[in-house]
Amino acid sequence: MNLEIRDLIPDDLPQVTAIYADAVVNGTASYELVSPDLEEMSGRFAALKAKGYPYLAAVDEKGLLAGYAYASAFRTRPAYRWLVEDSIYIAPSARGRGVGKALLRELLIRCEALGFRQMIAVIGGASEASMAVHRSCGFEPAGRLVGTGFKHGLWLDTVFMQKVLGEGNSTMPDLSSYPGTMP
Repeated sequence: MNLEIRDLIPDDLPQVTAIYADAVVNGTASYELVSPDLEEMSGRFAALKAKGYPYLAAVDEKGLLAGYAYASAFRTRPAYRWLVEDSIYIAPSARGRGVGKALLRELLIRCEALGFRQMIAVIGGASEASMAVHRSCGFEPAGRLVGTGFKHGLWLDTVFMQKVLGEGNSTMPDLSSYPGTMP
């Protein structure tokens, strides 16, 4: 699949909303039970962009959004500012075609360039496909929480995976850089 990975723009948000709605209604990656509307998804997008987090689009050769990915705070306490969490959602028609891996690779590059030192994947439903994508990009298992979500009549596990970015915790961070100076 030929893809262009670029920054997501507001015009992409209707497609983002549809892709996420499918994940909420049919999947286990999100533990939301009701799909947010376009206004809510627009607000979420604006909040992440205002804080400088990367938010990416994978666009196919027809100009359709094949998937999207973004980074966000894992936790909001200041000592966590060097740690970022990834989120990746793929259109049903594009799954299994390398879209997630392409998005994750670019997200890793962008987050490292911003000064983040670790990335965490929080994999709802312990999705084997999501774990495989993360492993292929160098993530290591970091833990499993059993029975943390209940959706589609099933108890779901949550898997944590982690990847070191840049020098990780082997050196002191540059306190003058983003994320050390996050708004």
